[in-house]
Amino acid sequence: MRLHRNLTFAVIDSIRDIFNEGVYADKAVEKALKRDKRWGARDRKFVAETIYDIVRWNRLYAEIAEVKLPYDRDNIWRLFSVWCILRGIALPDWNQIGNVPERRIKGRFAELSKTRKYRESIPDWMDELCVTELGEKVWTKEIKALNEQAKVILRTNTLNISKEILQKKLHAENVITEFVPNHPDALLLPERANVFKTEAFHNGFFEVQDASSQLVAAYLDVKPGMKVVDTCAGAGGKTLHLSALMENKGQIIAMDIYESKLRKLKVRAKRNKAHNIDMRVIDSTKPIKKLYGKAHRVLIDAPCSGLGVIRRNPDSKWKLQPEFINNIKKVQQEVLQQYSKMVKPGGKMVYATCSILPSENQDQVNTFLTSEAGKEFTFVSDKKVFAHISGFDGFYMALLEKK
Repeated sequence: MRLHRNLTFAVIDSIRDIFNEGVYADKAVEKALKRDKRWGARDRKFVAETIYDIVRWNRLYAEIAEVKLPYDRDNIWRLFSVWCILRGIALPDWNQIGNVPERRIKGRFAELSKTRKYRESIPDWMDELCVTELGEKVWTKEIKALNEQAKVILRTNTLNISKEILQKKLHAENVITEFVPNHPDALLLPERANVFKTEAFHNGFFEVQDASSQLVAAYLDVKPGMKVVDTCAGAGGKTLHLSALMENKGQIIAMDIYESKLRKLKVRAKRNKAHNIDMRVIDSTKPIKKLYGKAHRVLIDAPCSGLGVIRRNPDSKWKLQPEFINNIKKVQQEVLQQYSKMVKPGGKMVYATCSILPSENQDQVNTFLTSEAGKEFTFVSDKKVFAHISGFDGFYMALLEKK
């Protein structure tokens, strides 16, 4: 493989933005891919995957390269050189690269790979916390799986098309897909492709949504004609799935504290032809209190550490802080206490997170069930999804029923 200057410079600038300026990796990649309209699919793939690779393995590469944050330009070139050597890519004769001790890099890699926190490239505190909560054996397998590149999974929008017909339409647009066992609406892409440019996407035939995330709406056990509240709807991936499961009948109230996210949902709902969704911004306690005791179903897709989706957001390994996890647990319990009041007697509620930590998951549910508000609920079932078992994102969901 021959390195090209303009592609490599796009990578170097993006790494600087992510680590020195706090830019999110997906935004940095998006910006990098707009640098040159002449780049083909292979060029774009190189830029995106190299940025994500250096972010994902940053601690390991930084140890090998002996560089520390904040990175100056030379430091970033050293990280890039380490990436090249470990990938078996010949280094070009450029001024920025200089002398690279190839044997020492390989030796350091072999040595550091014996220790999990370096091998899997994670902060000490994260390694310690996850060992405490999950145990050495589970965490070792889970973090290995969470460091693999996430698969691209589509969710068929069954309001407009069947999975079988969608597969044929995508095949006609040169996008090959496979069925996913135990995920009735899911299609997996064995080869990555820009699915957003397809006619099938513009016709609202699918959304991109991880297979684990697709389990959540189904877990809520909705039926056409129900009144359903999605309390932390965000941009609405699960809201749209609920709409499809309800066959566009009944009412879904999509709520979020961020109006900008609900605006994105509005655009997506229009493309999906999902007509049973109302959007409400949580700007005070009033919108919540108005719905007390009125919903057949309530989904709480709670804010969380996001430790189950590290493969999608590898920079979160470096942006996440232990204080954030402590604070988010308080928020999770507050949300459970408040939003559970919207469930009507005999109704059901799902509490879900994209975390793998018991302290954010079953512990929160247990705390809720022993509280005053929780005494009105019965625990029905829960599901823990680990990446090393499922091959998809780490998730948790618990189903509770109001007496």
